Amino acid sequence: MKNFQFALFILTSFLLTSCMTTRDVRYMQPNESLVINEEGLVPYNMQEYRVTKNDIFHLNIITTPKGDAAQFYSALNAQPSSGGSGVISGGSSVGSGSANGNERFYFQGIRVDSKGDIYVFGIGYLKAEGRTVEDIQQEIQSHVDKNFVEGKSEVRLFLDGIKYYILGDIETTGLTGEKKSYTNTLNIMEAIAQNGGLNRTIDRKNVMLQRRYPEGIKTVKLDLTREDVMNSPYYWIQNGDIIYLNTRNKSFYGFGKDPLQTLTTGVSLLTTAMSIYLLITRL
Repeated sequence: MKNFQFALFILTSFLLTSCMTTRDVRYMQPNESLVINEEGLVPYNMQEYRVTKNDIFHLNIITTPKGDAAQFYSALNAQPSSGGSGVISGGSSVGSGSANGNERFYFQGIRVDSKGDIYVFGIGYLKAEGRTVEDIQQEIQSHVDKNFVEGKSEVRLFLDGIKYYILGDIETTGLTGEKKSYTNTLNIMEAIAQNGGLNRTIDRKNVMLQRRYPEGIKTVKLDLTREDVMNSPYYWIQNGDIIYLNTRNKSFYGFGKDPLQTLTTGVSLLTTAMSIYLLITRL
């Protein structure tokens, strides 16, 4: 009887320490550290994206129907548009009927070289690394305005959306991989929602985010169970970010995934231990 009571006590303690609570899985739980303004709003704390080496841009120069920008920048890249304006797409004029959007962007885009520069046909080399996309676009616009009547052309420079990566364990195979969002801004909760959310094996208190800067790479830890994560500048995803989803320690051994699995694992371990004990005592 004593052995049974002792085994029951061990099993109960095991279940209490192995099971997850709602605090482990709820996103953005209230806490006193959240910073809000006088209107009760969480201020935006977004870092402005700075261009790094190997970024690829797509350049469009929009002109009037009779504009001669195509002759200046390369008639090979001139493409008529349905709106009647001339569209000059920057980059090489590589064409492939079977190429998908990513391939076309890769081959036709303007790449930031190893020196941190981009080359625009008809303008020359421009410094890109460490600058914002808007800043580079304005400089290209100033060069275009010098050659054509100001207000008769428009420069559009953009990246291929916000490209980021998610890396998790084997149970997040559908979530892992290269992701792309065609939005101006994207936070980490939106990125997770777009990919179906996190399962119970993921440690929401220990999500790692790696970000590239012109000077190097920085890695930070985010606790998605706290609402003050919204105050972090790393709450907002930037192009090239890598999100690492760490597995809970208990999940490695089958604990904490769901109550039934935890109970099954606990009973199995207890049964094995009791069998070994009985076997030893009978020898």
